Amino acid sequence: MNKPDQLEPGAPARSDFARDFLWGCATSSYQIEGAGREDGRAESIWDRFAATPGKVRDGSSGLVACDHYHRWPEDMDIARDMGLNAYRFSIAWPRVISEFGAAPNQKGLDFYSRLVDGMLERGIQPWATLYHWDLPQYLQDRGGWAERDTVQRYLEFVDAVTRRLGDRVQHWITHNEPWCTAILGNFEGVHAPGLTDFGTALQVCHHVLLSHGKAVPLIRENVPGARVGISLSLHPLRAASEGPADRAASERHDGLRYRWFLDPLHGRGYPPATLAQVGRAAPVVHDGDMEAIAAATDFMGVNYYFPETIADAPGHEPLDARVLPPPAGAETTAMGWEVAPEGLGELLARIHSDYAPRELYITENGSCYDDEVLADGSVNDTQRRRYLARHLGAMKDAISAGVPVKGYFAWSLVDNFEWAEGYLRRFGLVHIDYTTQERRLKESGKWYRAFLRQP
Repeated sequence: MNKPDQLEPGAPARSDFARDFLWGCATSSYQIEGAGREDGRAESIWDRFAATPGKVRDGSSGLVACDHYHRWPEDMDIARDMGLNAYRFSIAWPRVISEFGAAPNQKGLDFYSRLVDGMLERGIQPWATLYHWDLPQYLQDRGGWAERDTVQRYLEFVDAVTRRLGDRVQHWITHNEPWCTAILGNFEGVHAPGLTDFGTALQVCHHVLLSHGKAVPLIRENVPGARVGISLSLHPLRAASEGPADRAASERHDGLRYRWFLDPLHGRGYPPATLAQVGRAAPVVHDGDMEAIAAATDFMGVNYYFPETIADAPGHEPLDARVLPPPAGAETTAMGWEVAPEGLGELLARIHSDYAPRELYITENGSCYDDEVLADGSVNDTQRRRYLARHLGAMKDAISAGVPVKGYFAWSLVDNFEWAEGYLRRFGLVHIDYTTQERRLKESGKWYRAFLRQP
């Protein structure tokens, strides 16, 4: 068997990491499950968004996706054979609570119970994400996350799931990327539900963070020994120049993109300067909210893809700052995202220095390329293999510098419905033929397998 360092010069070795380090892949429910109208599953905001002309680039939806709902045993066999010892999945709220105020849908819970059992039978530790963007449409019709009542509805969902799965699932992520839920979905309008109001977005963000904080003790009550955290999408930020205008713009952007989430989660409240800058768009905060948001967690999940370069941009909403495209000549993925493994180390070092979470996990890290299936059935995604190897090297260096990273989840196990990009973009270590649903392990997946099989 070829050793990974023979496949990718300079790549780390498996032995460079602790023996109990977690190695996994990540997915999300709407992106892979399909079965959109089966077994009592209700409509989600992504069903409605995808059905709206012009919202998804190829006009597709996640109604079938990778048909993981029916093919999960094959997918878990692939995960086992790859050598994963952990798998991060998400639970579809509309599959568990089918109607407003309804009792939990047992068929939906049964599916996740089978899936968890399947992981455990294959020696894979389940990591459950409770919210990965698929809000039930019946709640959006009542105002969605902008309504404080949605916090209570979320807690009812969390209670049902943790009571059913808590005897086997110990690791829980309350939310995936609140920035995307709030800003992409409710201000920029490029994600579901497709709204474009900044004040609404900040209220959504506050309620999502509040629901996280209130869910932490509930999960611990239902799951003795539970380990609970949240996953944030974060970028190292760089000013476009050393000039005072660009540096001030970068600081403004940092206040909303980074500290707006990390500060309240660590008991510091919303950044005062950013609160002043957002003015009347600031969220309504009730007594006790900030204390609830600051509930102590066991770990922080970090989703890293690329750095951001920030320039002063008067008149550019909301804070007169703009994210620039990657610099000329920079290596980029098919998404146009800069490939910068050193940014991962930079980001981890900052989080560790500024907030000192007990443990950090890379809960997403991956790359999109225009994969081609060759005549022999292989997918030679050399760029993704290099991306993976180089980012593992950056993570190793961060650990050596004292950052408490305890696990890594590659995004993604399989190609999937890539939100507003539809099926035009592929992130998987496993190729999906969406016509036949055939699975093929790409060269990147084979490299990861070889890496994990090292002594």
